[in-house]
Amino acid sequence: MTTVEWDVTSQACPSRVIFSRIGDRWTMFIVLALSERTMRFSELKERLGPVSPKVLTETLRALEADGLVERRSFPDSPPRVEYSLTVLGRSLLEPIAAMRSWAEEHVPEVLESRRRALGA
Repeated sequence: MTTVEWDVTSQACPSRVIFSRIGDRWTMFIVLALSERTMRFSELKERLGPVSPKVLTETLRALEADGLVERRSFPDSPPRVEYSLTVLGRSLLEPIAAMRSWAEEHVPEVLESRRRALGA
């Protein structure tokens, strides 16, 4: 078996696609929301706040294509669609939790630094 070494700092590295997906503006918020439970589109939209339906749809489709989110549709009237994290999507929870913890711990320092940089 051959071991492939990935280098995300290399422009040619395919792992950059994953960093781009995780770094997308809404990805982490969607993953965190779906970590709570399976949700319908309208529930996700309400939970996330100011995301447009178009952007939410595009992000969910990309997450589904990447194998991080599962979309299930039901033949109800009106049609019902639910989103949930896949096993691969759930594997993102640990690194996202670390970033969330860091952000929540250091937000006062970052805000103070921003205040100083803006001369306020």
